[in-house]
Amino acid sequence: MAQVFCRSVTFDRCGLRAAALVAAIVLSVPFAQAQDARKPASSLADTAAGHLARGQTNEAINAYSAALADNTLSNDRRATLHNDRGVAYARAGQVKLAIEDFNASATLFPEYAAIYNNRGNLLVSLGLLKEAMKDLDRAILLAPGYTAAFNNRAGLYVRLGQYGDAIVDYSRAVQLSPQAAAPLAGRGQVYLALLRPHAAARDFTRAVTADSRFVQGYLDRAAAKLMIANYQEAIEDVSRAAAFDVNNAEIYVLRGESYLGLRDLPAAIKDFSQALMLDPKNVGAYLGRGLAQARANAFDEAFADLNRAIELDPRSARAFAFRAYVYRQTGQIGVGQKDIETALQLDAKSGDVVWAKAEIEEAQGMAEQAIADAKLALAWKPGSKDAIELLQRLDPAAGDDRVEVANAGAAGDWRVIRRASRYEAVSDVFPRLAVPLEMFSEGTPKLTQWEAMPPPHDGFGILRFAAGQLQSSRGTDDIQMAALVDLVAQRVITIVPDKQTNKAGTKASTWTFEDRRITVASIDGLTEEFPLEGSTNFSALAAGAAAGAAGTRRLAAGTPTGTAWAPWNDPIAMPDANARQQPRPTRTQIKKRKPKNIFELLFN
Repeated sequence: MAQVFCRSVTFDRCGLRAAALVAAIVLSVPFAQAQDARKPASSLADTAAGHLARGQTNEAINAYSAALADNTLSNDRRATLHNDRGVAYARAGQVKLAIEDFNASATLFPEYAAIYNNRGNLLVSLGLLKEAMKDLDRAILLAPGYTAAFNNRAGLYVRLGQYGDAIVDYSRAVQLSPQAAAPLAGRGQVYLALLRPHAAARDFTRAVTADSRFVQGYLDRAAAKLMIANYQEAIEDVSRAAAFDVNNAEIYVLRGESYLGLRDLPAAIKDFSQALMLDPKNVGAYLGRGLAQARANAFDEAFADLNRAIELDPRSARAFAFRAYVYRQTGQIGVGQKDIETALQLDAKSGDVVWAKAEIEEAQGMAEQAIADAKLALAWKPGSKDAIELLQRLDPAAGDDRVEVANAGAAGDWRVIRRASRYEAVSDVFPRLAVPLEMFSEGTPKLTQWEAMPPPHDGFGILRFAAGQLQSSRGTDDIQMAALVDLVAQRVITIVPDKQTNKAGTKASTWTFEDRRITVASIDGLTEEFPLEGSTNFSALAAGAAAGAAGTRRLAAGTPTGTAWAPWNDPIAMPDANARQQPRPTRTQIKKRKPKNIFELLFN
């Protein structure tokens, strides 16, 4: 959870400047009095702020303490200094002293919203979630435009498992500060948790556009791409992150998983090994390398890695599942079955665990159960190459697993199909185009409208679909999404939240077509502009496509309907169209400011 701690430049501007408290508490820094108490309080406060910005918490505490020694300070000014020193204490891990400063600040200036934001974050770190919620609620009540407080409360909702409320607050933070990376990244992580990788990738793309050196943003977008089996693009994102943080073991773990998806086993093993050089106790690296070794038939090495992973983390369901797979590959089915039972006890909803269970079932001759479990594995882990390969091996038709969804609405020639746990809209007129239909809730999508654009924007269209409901503490909202598609290139340009309806009324996105470009101000707080560069001679294309589709049902014939293109699948097509023409950063540039995660991005 990204925790935004605010210090003041002047008290009415707090919330525009920020500092961070990372989740792990560092060693306390001993307090020492500032030596020069004769300086004006304003000068000492500026000095302290400089120390805090540079991470010199001890010096900042000293300077703030010297400033507070001025007996002529007004209550408001004294309150801001207590708040700022509280931030410094929080960053130094001196929780008790930080709470005391925040309490003193609240007593002196109870209308000061930053106090409640900061104290609320500290209470979160102490596990006092109800009390933290009261403080963050009060911060927002006092300052309805306080981006940091909305961002922090969203993070608290995530900890409470209230994802709908988290999306609402993150979206409000995005609306207030559309160029801030933190709320975009936070909302993207919620979408990942809800298995909405396309929506997540859209937010992560905006986050890295806001800060091109945002390492965690690239890693999160790579994780989203792994969910939709875009392994090569995941590798590209991870490699971008590595350029800024070459010693981050998690980067090599994620890239190793991407190579594993491509079945490039030597490259995967190399990356997992590099991760272990940087972090010898990295369980994920042992897991990945163990599975890669098993696929390379290096079974002794695979067992060694997976046994080490279990030794480091005896509650790792994936470690037992992967070891069960190695037992299966070496003909020790009974022993593998025992590992599967252990893995299921630890995490019965893991896609990797259910896949390994299906592998054991195949070895036991239980083909139908193996197919069912492989499909379930895809539901828990969309894009799982292991589950897809198992399905294709057992039953090619099951591996394709495309079923047309009945009663899925009407929108021109479009219809809805289901592939494992994913839904897509397809049309015989556009056989290479598949529009992903992600849901906000359980249920199936329903197509509501197909709008082909008139000249001069012919060749483009908007497909709208009902995407379920967003549940939050304020009620239930019906969500409609809209996909902008290029019918000439047969690709998806973007998919945005288009309409939100509740008891209070309906809020809709604004679509503006002009000068061969479209601007979309969507209801989630983002405004995006896309050039429309397709051919305007769409009538010939449509006639040819219709003729080719006559008497043909691609779905029934079992031929692929194509892979959907979208901005999240192509970094070059992001809002910064000149990105790939930028030179690679020099070593000197890389050694400069290097945010590794949301905390550092916001506050260092």
